[in-house]
Amino acid sequence: MVVIPARGGSKGIIGKNLRPVGGRALIVRAVQAARAAACVDLVLVSTDDAAIGAAATAAGAVLVERPAEISGDRASSEAAVLHALDVLEAGGRALPDVVVLMQCTSPFTTGPDIDALIAAMDERKAACALSVVEDHGFLWGLDDQGFGVGVNHDHTGRRRMRQELPPQFRENGALYAMRVAPFRASGNRFCGPAVPVPMAAPHIEIDEEADLLLCDAMATVLDRPRLPPHVRIQVVVTDFDGVHTDDRVLVDQDGREAVFCSRSDGMGVEMLRRAGFQVLILSKERNPVVTARARKLQVPCLQGIEDKLGALSAWLAERNLGWDSVAYLGNDINDAACLNAAGLAVVPADAHRAVRAGALVLKQNGGHGAIRALAEFLLEHRPTTRAGTQEH
Repeated sequence: MVVIPARGGSKGIIGKNLRPVGGRALIVRAVQAARAAACVDLVLVSTDDAAIGAAATAAGAVLVERPAEISGDRASSEAAVLHALDVLEAGGRALPDVVVLMQCTSPFTTGPDIDALIAAMDERKAACALSVVEDHGFLWGLDDQGFGVGVNHDHTGRRRMRQELPPQFRENGALYAMRVAPFRASGNRFCGPAVPVPMAAPHIEIDEEADLLLCDAMATVLDRPRLPPHVRIQVVVTDFDGVHTDDRVLVDQDGREAVFCSRSDGMGVEMLRRAGFQVLILSKERNPVVTARARKLQVPCLQGIEDKLGALSAWLAERNLGWDSVAYLGNDINDAACLNAAGLAVVPADAHRAVRAGALVLKQNGGHGAIRALAEFLLEHRPTTRAGTQEH
């Protein structure tokens, strides 16, 4: 479980938690990152602000209304997490063994960062863990007379290289994980033996407007997904329900079914076909609406398929294609085997948490432009020859 404290008031930056970085509010970025973690089954946002609450719930979090007595400038993050646990327990839900405190002000935290934090704590059987940045710098302090003095080195005769210093870490304020029992007993995020877990991504904690501007500029690069250099995609395979559709179905009084599809996604399929990609719809659904949509998009369709992995393996073998040439876009547990086998696993933003780990998580939901987003990503990342022409 992840708890994200997000007060409405902020002295340094007005409305900070709703300010955008890379086109997404800080609270939305935090919720989406938490939901992308494989080990997280619940994301709570503790706030006293209605607008933050609305943005958080729209992103998939569960709202905890924070009382005024723990919403002021001096209120601790621990107080917000303890209150969230109390609310959860009062609602009759079993408390988790571990709770993660996640801060909105670290906009480049990822789901794998959370997974790594929990894994390190479990491996060491620690009471808590914290995200850190490795620091190889020479630290200085002041002596009694106000002159500089080396803290972790002898500045009067320094012969060591920076890399030769003993390992040291700087707390970056992004993530803290705590065992619930000792945390509730102590009220302190450092509730026992702690494991520092380095985060590899660039880290800036947003405290001032300048930090916000810098992070927004960095997001134009850091938010762009990258295709692994060894992957050469030739085939795009998509599930139907939850990918071409928003996973809902309209049923009339006679039992006839209809779905909503996106014209933008239709254009995405056309872009892929024109660029030379093979496109296939692979669906467990037996309703003829799948066939009708495939015919409209001018792509082949395999439907009513219980064993997707077996059916797709046979389809690829008939065409002398390997799984490493496949980009597979699915959204639920019946897509897991194909996602694990594909050269590129892709899921919409609202995909089930069981299939998100290790996948490229799109910003678009199923039925709302996910296929178009994948098409644009693949076209942008097509390899080029030395002459500059595109190839597959």
